[in-house]
Order: sequence, then C-alpha cells, then structure tokens
Amino acid sequence: MIKFLVDSGSDYDVKEAEEKGICFAPLSITFGEQTFLDGVELQRSEFYNLLVNEDQFPKTAQPSPETFLKFFNEAKENGDEIIGIMISSGISGTFQSANIAKQMCDYDGIHLIDSLSAIYCIKIMVDYGIKLRDEGKNAKEIVEELEALKGKLNIFLAVDTLDNLYKGGRLTKMEAGIGNLAKLKPIVSIPEGKVIMLKKCIGRKKAMAGLWELFEKIDLDERFPVYAVYTYDEGNMEMMKQKFKEKGFALENSYEMGATIGTHVGAGSFGIVCVGERNF
Repeated sequence: MIKFLVDSGSDYDVKEAEEKGICFAPLSITFGEQTFLDGVELQRSEFYNLLVNEDQFPKTAQPSPETFLKFFNEAKENGDEIIGIMISSGISGTFQSANIAKQMCDYDGIHLIDSLSAIYCIKIMVDYGIKLRDEGKNAKEIVEELEALKGKLNIFLAVDTLDNLYKGGRLTKMEAGIGNLAKLKPIVSIPEGKVIMLKKCIGRKKAMAGLWELFEKIDLDERFPVYAVYTYDEGNMEMMKQKFKEKGFALENSYEMGATIGTHVGAGSFGIVCVGERNF
C-alpha cells in the first residue's frame, strides 16, 4: 500500500488527513515559554489570537527525526511505501529531519520530496498523488509526476502589515515603519523554496490589482484548483475575490493559512495559490 506523509507546513487539516489516511507530522510553535504542536495542540484560530494579541513573536521548529521514524518503521513492518511531501527546505529543516529518519530506518520504500513550496501547494500535490495512486500508478511513477508538478506551483501573497516581516528579521524596524506609513502592501512568492518580493504596491486596491496582473501571466493547468488564501481576517480576501470576479474569474475555494507562513506574513494577508507555467 502507498501512503502519503505531510508536515503541518502543508496546512492540511488534521481531521482531513486522518480521513484520507495521510500521515501527519506537526511542526512545533513556541510563544515565550509555551510550545505547541501545530494543528494538534494549537488550532489556527488560537494561533492567530496569540499572534495578534501577544507581544512575543512565535518561533517554529521542524519535527524531530523520531517523529518521522515512527511512520517509517510502521511502513517497513507492514511492507507499505510512503511518499512524503515536505515544506520547502528553504523555509524549514523539516525535509532534512525526514531524511535523517529515512537513513535511520534503512528502508527503500520511503520516498521524500522537497516541495520547494508550502501551504496549499502541498495539498495540491498530495491530492494529485492520491488520485494517481487510486488510478494504479506505482510509487516511482507518482514521485516522478509530483517532481514535475512542483515546478508549476505558484503562491502569490499580499502582505497587509510589515510588522511580522520586521519581527522575523526580513525587514529593519525603519523599513517596516516607513512601509506601514506609506501603506505598502508587498506581494511575495516562493518560486524556488524561498520567500521573495515580487511587487511593491501602495494600498490594498493596488495589491489586489497586482495579484490579478501576476495571475493573468500564468498559463493555468486547469486540472488543478485555484485557491484564495488568507490569514486571520477574511475581509481582504473577500475583496480580492470580488475583484477577480469582476475580471471574469471566480475564486471558488478559499482557505485560511496556518502558522508556518502566517508567522511571517502576519494577520490580514491574502492571495492565491495556483498551478501553471509562469510567463514572467
């Protein structure tokens, strides 16, 4: 049997993962002296409540090799295969931790993929992998198709406040202060596994227009859904969905991002996840 494995950086809901038989390895999140397992001991609503109302900036840490080893040893014992799709190695050490566990297990039935991405891009990969498995593909064939797919994954996020980028060390205090005063709403992406800035937009309306301009330049693969995503407050996302609808594209699927990316982009961020070749 072929099973799939994700970490909580995938933003896969734990209940949905259990229903689909997906192994789930949570990252840990620390606020001050308190540490929680993402998605298990700390739900998204609770995380954002702490993020918005607490002064302490959260820290995330990858699962230990032992967390993965438990799944790998069970698969080895049962003669199953596991395809693990991990959050980008450019963001977290999770992929490295899983590889250490694979070496400890010493079992050829473990296949690990560095998604070079995060959040619902990983969900797209897993859901597609499940579809391929159910169609009768073997693990090697599935991995080959998923490796090809990951180069077409796109995340475009408009950051509503620069405070978290400053707290996370990606901006200086002066840069964040000036940017917030100017109502700067940068659009960021994760094209090769690391967060980069694509556009600098002044105000939410221009950020929404910027998201549409980027989306227009994608040669969409219509086999896959397009997700509208947000952090904490749905308001900005709903405005973006309306703007897209006016342009002739309905964003029917929307989801709240979890702690892994939410930590860095903060509350009020919004954007899209899609699959297709970039033409820019």
